[in-house]
Amino acid sequence: MFQVNDLVMYGTHGICKVNAIGSLAMSAAQEDRLYYTLKPLYEEQHSAVYTPVDNKKAAIRPAVTKEEALELIDQIPDIETIWVVDDRQREGKYKEIMQRNEGTGWMQIIKTLYLKKQKRLAEGKKSTAKDDFYFNMAQELLYGELAAALLMDRTKVKGLVEEQVSQEDSPVASVDLKS
Repeated sequence: MFQVNDLVMYGTHGICKVNAIGSLAMSAAQEDRLYYTLKPLYEEQHSAVYTPVDNKKAAIRPAVTKEEALELIDQIPDIETIWVVDDRQREGKYKEIMQRNEGTGWMQIIKTLYLKKQKRLAEGKKSTAKDDFYFNMAQELLYGELAAALLMDRTKVKGLVEEQVSQEDSPVASVDLKS
């Protein structure tokens, strides 16, 4: 169980601070159930998010530590890229990675799509809307978590990550899941 003031990663809300733990005086809440009251650090439109403490379906985990964040950034050159040729299978792969709620997977999406985008721009092409969607979602989640762990602004984290990714000289691997 998390404690008040812990930082957690919660689904697509990203990095959140546990503001309270207890029962809720809401009609939708069960009286005998404990809930986390979470404050997303980077979501302006949500003042609080509530989730049951014993919820097995919610993707909630402790946020990475400073050491874990630095280790992940150092590992960027070794994180493999993946490119699934079929559009539907590629989106399925991205959804699967996003649902795992972990930084290495998000970094894999970011690295893959950053390199692919650079290649497409060099060819005078744009990236696809689906690729942009998953790229942006992975960036929001990962950069928010790393920024909180490193006590940095998210734009500085983005610069650190892009610097590491841009040192990559191997092309994006193409994978066809049909075989």
